[in-house]
Parts: sequence; C-alpha cells; structure tokens
Amino acid sequence: MIIVSACLLGFNCRYDGGNSHEEALFVPTLKKLLVPVCPEQLGGLSTPRAPSEIKGGDGLDVLEGRARVVSASGRDVTDCFLRGAQEIVHFIELMGISTALMKENSPSCGVFHIKRAGATLRGAGVTSALLIQKGVRVISSDRIKDELNYGPGDVTYV
Repeated sequence: MIIVSACLLGFNCRYDGGNSHEEALFVPTLKKLLVPVCPEQLGGLSTPRAPSEIKGGDGLDVLEGRARVVSASGRDVTDCFLRGAQEIVHFIELMGISTALMKENSPSCGVFHIKRAGATLRGAGVTSALLIQKGVRVISSDRIKDELNYGPGDVTYV
C-alpha cells in the first residue's frame, strides 16, 4: 500500500482546483494499492485556494519553526500545512504504510524541490519532510517509473 498525492490520481484538489494526473499510475501492470491523500485539504484548506509558498526555508525549516507557509493573498497558512502533515503521519502509522508517492515542487508534497516566486528551489515540502523524518520511503512524482516496481497484476485504488 502506498499513499499518493491525490492530485496525481486525477483528484481536483490542487490550489487551482485542477489536478496533476500522472498516466504512469494507471498502467495495468502496476500491482500496488494506491491511497489518495491531500495534506492541504486535510489541514483545512479549501479547493480552490490561493497558492502558497514556504518563506524562509523549506519544509524541514517549517517543522523546526524557522520558516512559514504564506498564501499569495498574504495569509499565514503554516498551521494548516502542519496539521495536514500530521494527519498524513497519523494515517500511515494507523495503516502501517511505509511508502509515499508525492507531487514534486509542492510546498506540501515536494520531495526534492519546492517552488518560490516562480523559481524551483532545492528542498522538501512540509509533509514530505515530516514523512522522511518518520522513516517513510518518499518517492518523487518525477521518478515514478524508476522507483515503482512494475509487475504483473492490476492497479487497485481505494
């Protein structure tokens, strides 16, 4: 079982009300149970919503209180991002999940990169940083084909 950023599975939960449908997750040979999650929605943010950026660092810095997450409208949404990350961790611990597939460049889900002022910066999003701290294997959406073990069987969604 793998938790997956819900937008990658076609759920319209991105800040702009759209999704980031990833065709590689819909191949009939992928034998994995994929569980969609959206940490920003779990943290209490609506869809659509103003886009947000991490100011003053990356997700690890947010977890350690050195950086904040601020929406384009100027609203501090740090608590929503932290709450969403904690809800994801609670869920994976409850379900015994050890792998997450997260959307790259997101302030929540980015694994290696986040966006700030239109630029791509090195660093993890808030949820991915917390998952990594908890020892979860976190896979970037940019590396789906390289990282997932494709084998006989069907994709199963819940």
